[in-house]
Amino acid sequence: QVQLVESGGGLVQPGGSLRLSCTASGSIHKFWTMGWYRQAPGKQRELAATITSGGTRNSADAVKGRFTISRDNALNTVYLQMNMLKPEDTAVYYCYMRSEISSRDYWGQGTQVTVSS
Repeated sequence: QVQLVESGGGLVQPGGSLRLSCTASGSIHKFWTMGWYRQAPGKQRELAATITSGGTRNSADAVKGRFTISRDNALNTVYLQMNMLKPEDTAVYYCYMRSEISSRDYWGQGTQVTVSS
């Protein structure tokens, strides 16, 4: 089993920045894709950004150039640096991990990000 604990959400003004963190514990091996999805009120959950164990990044067009995903394998932690935040970035952000071996995935409990003046 894998447990994911997120932190870093909150309220920020448009144009501001936040950094989300997610730390994994439990049955961790080397080959995981980690990342973030988000779900706005009344909308489906959607990809924000992911990063593979080899460092390949993928992100949604809506966040390209503003959000940066990174990971620290020694700490089993993935980060999402969010800059130039917009009201449409308001959502619950979910940490995500998928085994690159078994394709089994895990989700965090979610952290609220609200962008509002």
